[in-house]
Amino acid sequence: VLGLLVWALIADTTYYLHAAYGWVMFVSIFFWIVTVLFFVTYLLQLQLKFYMIPWPLVLMIFNTAATVLYVTAFVTCAAAVQPTSWRQWDYNRRAAASFFACLTMIAYGVSTFFSFRAWKGLGSNAATSQVSDHV
Repeated sequence: VLGLLVWALIADTTYYLHAAYGWVMFVSIFFWIVTVLFFVTYLLQLQLKFYMIPWPLVLMIFNTAATVLYVTAFVTCAAAVQPTSWRQWDYNRRAAASFFACLTMIAYGVSTFFSFRAWKGLGSNAATSQVSDHV
């Protein structure tokens, strides 16, 4: 949802006049689409059919790449906001897009932490700990 807000807010401005917003649009749309694909994969439990793929490692790499590229998108978006813009609505949308890009960056960073723990096998939930205790 946060990534969707980023690219929707930028798309509603005259982003094509500023090259910096092209990068922000690419990062936000690309990672939004891939995140939705991963969500659908897990929702339909397709990862169980493709058991040969190391899903925790794939998710950790994806979340790390998303975090790093969202850092660049956030910095680019925040630096390109011009408070003296003659179009006030563009300024408000771009400033809001910068805010949501920061929140998205933080969310992907937290996901990176949890996917790293899952990849290393450090994380467990109540269901797996209950099953392993009784076995």
